[in-house]
Amino acid sequence: MPEIHAARRRRAQQLVRETDADAALITAGPNVRYLTGLASSNAALLLPADGEAALLATDSRYAGAAERDAADLDLIIERFIEGRLATEASRRGIGRLAFESHEMTVDRHRELTARLEGVATVPFGMKIESLRLVKDDTELAKLQVACELSDAALAQVLPGIKAGDTERTVAFRLDAQMIALGAERTAFDTIVASGPNGAIPHHAPTERPLERGDLVTMDFGALYQGYHADMTRTVAIGAVAPWQRDIYELVARAQQAGMAALEDGVEAGAVDAAARDVIEAAGHSAHFQHGLGHGVGLEIHEAPMLGYGRTGKLSDRVPVTVEPGVYLPGLGGVRIEDVLVVTAGGRARILTSTTRELLVL
Repeated sequence: MPEIHAARRRRAQQLVRETDADAALITAGPNVRYLTGLASSNAALLLPADGEAALLATDSRYAGAAERDAADLDLIIERFIEGRLATEASRRGIGRLAFESHEMTVDRHRELTARLEGVATVPFGMKIESLRLVKDDTELAKLQVACELSDAALAQVLPGIKAGDTERTVAFRLDAQMIALGAERTAFDTIVASGPNGAIPHHAPTERPLERGDLVTMDFGALYQGYHADMTRTVAIGAVAPWQRDIYELVARAQQAGMAALEDGVEAGAVDAAARDVIEAAGHSAHFQHGLGHGVGLEIHEAPMLGYGRTGKLSDRVPVTVEPGVYLPGLGGVRIEDVLVVTAGGRARILTSTTRELLVL
């Protein structure tokens, strides 16, 4: 799809010009992939503001992939990519080079400037991330598949979950199913938190066996062609205590309020507040300390962030998660999470379809 990446680069070039730079050095991996199509752990792009062609550098491990996925770009195969592109920037007579200051370390910047002759560097910031906020049809289609694979994996695993299974066993089954169904890999390390471990939002699965009366929170997602799904469901094993049902229904109401607030033009902080107010009104403000959600795409956590104090407006075709939770230390917790896409003139579209009713296994 070279035409898609070329169109993205043209939009990025406008941002380079607005930075009053002659070119930008793109070094963040997801941004390189967004602009070129190349997935690589060692790649960078020299993007001129106009005129000369963009120059992609990567090492020999990715030469074949670069020739296949970025055939419309000039290509350099070099182990030390940033230094080589710095030399090329000097050779081209670039006067001002923008760099991704949020991604480049001080040491790397020092090495970069040592190779630049007569070239000044200026911070570019998260300009490419701002382009990535709004997804095109291709991106949304990939994200939809990633969510469908996640839903399908859970549907396969749920019937087999029982008391005596360990958290690690359940996590392994989810991971294996996502890959068996077509995921590249998991989008992140799967979380399975049972009983009191459910009070830890990012608990790492252990050998703890699931017990009758446990709430079990499963936070997982599939990666499909570079795009990350992220969903969470909390289920009960065998029986549900009144306090468990109470906090489950509270979180479900909060999530519904947050999802209902998602619309074109809404402030990110207002979406968080819509859900958080429900939890605070029930007296659980101390038990919901993380943000309500985040963007998803080429990264599992990307802009926009939905949290208290967050600024900025959401717009059409921006995918986000909505994931309120209540966590009671020593007892357990509940989190429910879905991926939605903001749409113009209507309610946000939900990409994850597994029921949000409390399931008792």
